[in-house]
This record gives sequence, C-alpha cells and structure tokens, in this order.
Amino acid sequence: MSINGPEELSGMRAAGAVVCLMLSAMKNAVRPGITTGELDEVGANVMRQHGARSAPALVYGFPGVNCISLNDEAVHGVPGKRALQEGDVVKLDVTVEKNGFMADAAVTVPVGEVSEERQRLVACAERAFEKAILVARAGFRVSEIGRVIEREVRNSGFSVIRNLAGHGIGRTIHEEPRVPNFADPEANQILTEGLVITVEPIIAAGSGRAFVAEDNWTIVTADRRASAHYEHTIVITQGEPIVLTAGPRK
Repeated sequence: MSINGPEELSGMRAAGAVVCLMLSAMKNAVRPGITTGELDEVGANVMRQHGARSAPALVYGFPGVNCISLNDEAVHGVPGKRALQEGDVVKLDVTVEKNGFMADAAVTVPVGEVSEERQRLVACAERAFEKAILVARAGFRVSEIGRVIEREVRNSGFSVIRNLAGHGIGRTIHEEPRVPNFADPEANQILTEGLVITVEPIIAAGSGRAFVAEDNWTIVTADRRASAHYEHTIVITQGEPIVLTAGPRK
C-alpha cells in the first residue's frame, strides 16, 4: 500500500508497534530447552493484549501465530514441541493485523553459544538490511535494494536465498512490489513516497538453494546449512525510510 494521510500512517505505526513488542518478548524468552510452541505463545499473549491478530493465520490459515524456524529452516517454520538447543539459531518472524493494517518483521537469535560461522551469518543479515535501507528511498528502483543486499552477503562469504523476497504490505501480507534480495532486472519499479514494503535479507551459509518441506509450510535449505533472516516494515520517503517495526534506532 501507499500511505495516504496521517490516519493510515497512524494505523501502520500501531500495527508495527505490536510487532516490535512481540519480537522483543519472544527474543527475551529464547533459551535452551524452551519449545518453539512456547515461544509462539509468548508472542501470542502480547499480540492479544494489544488487540491484534496473527496475519499468517488470518490470510493463509497458518497453523500457529508466528513463524518460528530453526537452523536450516529459512522461513515459515511451524511452532510446536521442538526444543531449542545450545548452538541453534532461531528465526522469529512476526506479522500481525490490527484495525485493518498489517506489519511484518523478523530477527534471528543465537541460542546460547553458537559457532563463529553462525555468529557471522546472523550479523551479516542485519548488516545487509542496514545497508539496503540507504537506497530504500523515493526515486530509486526496487532492484537497488537487492543489489546492495547481495553484494554485502557475497562479500561476507554467504548466499541469498533467491526464491524468497521482501514485498509490499499494508492491507494484506503480500502486496506489490516484490522486493528481491538480488539485483533482479525485473524489479524495475521506482520506489515512491509513502510506499510500504518489507526489506528482509534471507541468507544462507551454503548454496542458497531451498525447498518446501513435507509439512507444506517450512522452507529449508537444500544443503541443510544454517540460514538467517532479518526484516522490518518500512515506509519510503524522500530521505531515510520510516521503520515501523523497530524501537528507537541508533
């Protein structure tokens, strides 16, 4: 969607604030031994307290409130009885609907002490996001976001998962435009002021190829190497974008 007036911006900010609170609570609950289902309920409690609903459940019938993915699972992991273990990396992906507006964000959290490679992978996803939003402004093409992300990821020795991408968002989860994490020549739309999109590097330690698992939800790296995901919902402006799903930024 494109923001048309202060009421729509206020609505998107409210949805984004709930996402931020949920991610913070879930991140603080990460520890060895907790199950993905228990983490999901931590987020669900915050969501309900703030009058929001799970957008994946609402739009797609997802069997959980939040997508929670471990290690080689890139996105869309279904929460359940699996317990986190020391050395895991867990991806917390939260999308809510509140009063007709939707917002989406994700973070990858190390569980206890993780390998040096996994530490670098997690840091790379966040760094790629921070560099990408420098070109996420009115007048740039969508493909510039992917160009910056892939350059940072490749320079760090990792791969983007090319069949996963950011997207427009607002009145539903996935809207136009698609926001690839590589310099896709087909992503030639010009970013316009007020446009709401997600920027979300989804990267892997291995080849970057991925497939849908037997549960028909979870997307897993083909070589079973670890992945990382970092995402925020942003509003395009003439200058620095408005990050709707983050707390105070540096």
